[in-house]
Amino acid sequence: MGTQRPPLPPFTRESAIEKVRLAEDGWNSRDPAKVALAYTEDTRWRNRAEFANGREEVEEFLTRKWNRELDYRLIKELWAYTDNRIAVRYAYEWHDDSGNWFRSYGNENWEFDADGLMQRRFACINDSPIKESDRLFRWPLGRRPDDHPGLSDLGL
Repeated sequence: MGTQRPPLPPFTRESAIEKVRLAEDGWNSRDPAKVALAYTEDTRWRNRAEFANGREEVEEFLTRKWNRELDYRLIKELWAYTDNRIAVRYAYEWHDDSGNWFRSYGNENWEFDADGLMQRRFACINDSPIKESDRLFRWPLGRRPDDHPGLSDLGL
């Protein structure tokens, strides 16, 4: 029997919102090994044009991502849910090693196993260059504060 990652499917609106926030918190940790534990051993991903199969490839992908996307800060928002699936929209801000800032917008479709581990993740993402002065995600690195506005509140 595997490790459970509550909340577990079938999702309610409240448990789906909680699952989304827990995912956001994990990704904002920028800890590839920790984040990879939220996925099944045989998870399958599509992220832009890159495919990852299995937890080990996910950890490698995240390591590359956060080595390239510096000062990463993410906000996720529930879009829809069913018994074991959740759709989210999100935005994150980051800069490259030359100091160029971006806001990346995306949508993800998630499918969970009975233990609450994500077994499939499909992500579509677009990057938009921004000026540093146009950044909206300015909390200290790590978890977004509870009182920080979400995507809808920010008009994103």
